[in-house]
Order: sequence, then C-alpha cells, then structure tokens
Amino acid sequence: MDEQQPSGHEVSPPEEDKVVDVRAKKPVRRRTKDSSDAKPSVRLNDQKTQSQYEPYKEAAWGFINHWYPAVFSSELQEDQVEGVQICGIPIVLRRVDGQVYALKDRCVHRGVRMSAKPMCFNKETISCWYHGFTFNLKTGNLDTIVGNPDDKLIGTTGVTTYPVHEVCGIVFVFVREDEFPLEDVPPLRHDLPVMFPESSERFPHPLWPAAPHILHEDAIGLGIHRTGESNWRVACENGFDNAHILIHQDNMIVQSNNWVLPLGIRPVSNDCITTFEDDDGPTGLMQWLFSDRWEPILENKKLGISVNGVNGRMYRTSFYLPGVLLVENWPEEYIAQYEWYVPITDDTYEYWEVLVKRCATPEEVEQFKYRYRTVLEPMALNGFNDCDLYARESMQDFYGDGSGWDDEQLVDTDVSPITWRKLASRCNRGIAKPGVGVNGSVKASSLRLRDVSEGVPSRYFVRKVEF
Repeated sequence: MDEQQPSGHEVSPPEEDKVVDVRAKKPVRRRTKDSSDAKPSVRLNDQKTQSQYEPYKEAAWGFINHWYPAVFSSELQEDQVEGVQICGIPIVLRRVDGQVYALKDRCVHRGVRMSAKPMCFNKETISCWYHGFTFNLKTGNLDTIVGNPDDKLIGTTGVTTYPVHEVCGIVFVFVREDEFPLEDVPPLRHDLPVMFPESSERFPHPLWPAAPHILHEDAIGLGIHRTGESNWRVACENGFDNAHILIHQDNMIVQSNNWVLPLGIRPVSNDCITTFEDDDGPTGLMQWLFSDRWEPILENKKLGISVNGVNGRMYRTSFYLPGVLLVENWPEEYIAQYEWYVPITDDTYEYWEVLVKRCATPEEVEQFKYRYRTVLEPMALNGFNDCDLYARESMQDFYGDGSGWDDEQLVDTDVSPITWRKLASRCNRGIAKPGVGVNGSVKASSLRLRDVSEGVPSRYFVRKVEF
C-alpha cells in the first residue's frame, strides 16, 4: 500500500520512478504561447510532474490487455450476434448454447466486419457475409470458405479470439493485443474494484454499509450504457473529480432529497488518497472522503457566497485500472454505483453506469428492479450523470488535439487525477495503438459525414447492413 499524497494548500504530487514502455506514440500538435500572453503561475503539473505520466498522455485510444464490459447479458440473446469497438479494436460477439464467444470483427480477406450482417451456418463458426470466409468461434481459425472450400489459405490463418467472463448480468471481454498470450490473461477481479466487506479492515468505512460487489453471488446489477462524445480520459477524470460538485447543485435527486452540498472538497492531509498495486488483485486509488483528510468548502468571501447546514449523502470514491469507478453508498444505502469509461476511438467512449445491490430473495430482486426503474435510473443515472456528460464534452475541444495536457493549470483539488495518471502510467498492461482501418481512424471519412448528414449519432454497436 502506498500513501504518498500531497497536502492541503501546497500540493506536490508524489514522484514515481517506474514508467512503462510506450510502444506506440501518437504525434500531437504542440502550441507555443506568445510570450506577451504568458503569466507566471505555480502549476502542480509542471514539466517534471508531467514526465511521470507521459504514457497516460499517449493513451488516447485506451489501455489494452485489460477486461472491459462489452454488453449487458440481456443485449445478447441465444444465437444473437453483435459488434462493438473497444480501444480501437472491432469485436464480434455471438452467444451459442448460453456461451458467449468474442473474436476480432475483421475478416482477414478484405477487412469486412462480420457483425454488420451476421451469417452463421452452424454452432461452431461465424462466416463473413461478403465472401464467405468462415472462422471457428473457439479458436478463430479459418475453417473454410463458403464458395472456395479447397483454397490453400484455409487452416493457415484466422482472427484473434478474446476471453469472456459473464457475471452480474454483464459480459466482460479481455481486449488483448494479437500477440498477448492467453495463458497470461489475469482473472477478471484484477480489473475490478476491491471487495467489501472483505477489504473493510484495509479500507475502513464506518459511516455506511459495506459496498456490494458484482462478484458477490447474490449481487444484482442494473444499469445503462451510452456513447459519450469525448476522449475516455477526460470522462474518467470527471468521474472522481472532487471539485466538480458545483455542476450538480441543481440536480433533481439533490433537490428532491433536500440535500445541501458544499461549494467543493479539497485535500488537507498527506494521506488523503491511498494508491495500491496488488500482485493478486486490482490496481487503484482510494479517496478517503468524509474523513478528516478532506475538508468541505463552505464559503467564498470573494464572491460573497456561503453554504449553511450542509446536508448531503455520505459516499466514497475509488478508481481502478483500466478505468473503473466505484462510488460507495450511492445513490442510496446498500447500493454501489460502478462506472466504466470504455474507449471506442480517441474521441468517443462508452459510458457504463451500473447500480449494484445484494438481494437475498426473489422479492428483494423485484423490489430493487422497481426502485431502479421508477427512481434510480431517471434521477441518478440519467438526471444526475447527464451533467457529467455535458461537462466532459465541454473539455473535449481543449484536449482533442493533444495540447490540453500541456496547457492545463491544475490546483490542489486536482490531486486525484494527477495521482491516477501516474498510477495508470506505470501499471497499465499496454497502450492501445491508434486505430487503423476502423471506425474513427479517419475523422472526416465519407461514412462519418454521411452519418452526420443523416442525423445518426456516434454509436458503440455496429450499424447493421440491410439489403
């Protein structure tokens, strides 16, 4: 366990000496400020600090060789085929006899996405609808070609397969590089939050019940996912940004519960955040909110505003590789909110919002579903989190060309993203290469322009071919 965080008003993020190898750097356009515009400032993210998270700055397309949610179980029925894109990698999913298979959704022949017009002649294979190249679901091998069954290419090539783990109503896929050994794939729990009450002694939380975990046998997960129009890093840093309470002041869930929120929250202790890199567990950071390590800001004398009688929901956030947020005790007791920010391209991500609760009986399951449908989804996942979607989009232009990481001027409340950037830089299993030959690799392609002209929004699922 590593507790090395900045304190109070003189925040100086910890130095790290371990940095991962950056294998695929994407050139970014650097802006040179005119000296007449320059103003002296004390920056938390000076060049020395930024040098400690260069790999993170290069990870515009995400971290590869990690587990990501791909679809809800309900979105992939028996014998159904769907295509998604994660970290710039096209993936086709098919469920057969209850088992989900995941393969690279790019035919080796001419690069066609097989999921665009599913063609399956048996339970063992999936075929490309264009020229009939047929791949084994388990191995990815090219088993045959529909109209050319004696070709010498058969049996000599194939597509990459991806391990799958289905739990709590979610299908997770280990999105790997083609050469990443299957025997080195870690268990799913390594890319999920820590478990409670199993970790309660390590991370005490006396103010609320133990947070449920999706790996608990009696856990029920209900949620949504939708496509966000920004880079995944901008999205994930918004998720645990303790200074952005301001944007939620007028939310319906806040007002309906008569909550009074502080103006902000800032760190006042060197141990306000704990980072951990477990050999047999997740890698992440724990923010010790609602403790004496952070203080609420109740007054801004310059603006003549103050907050009296703060009355809000007690919660705690923690964040994990490859980009998973856990919010304990939110939006109600005995519920935890999980969020994933799944990279699609370098300017879109799939925003997963899942509420998890432990239910001991079928009656409790139905009560949770009813509460979720009538209150929690409309007020918490949509109403409350809609503000976050808009906030992320408002930052995208600044970070979109890569220059924002150099130009941003961070303050002491930004200790959380700085700590995360360093941790992610040294502990990720690989940096996704810029997408090649996939949706979003060419920003002004005719297909993207057609979608815009037809009013088709950015999407996560493959658009099916109909003819």
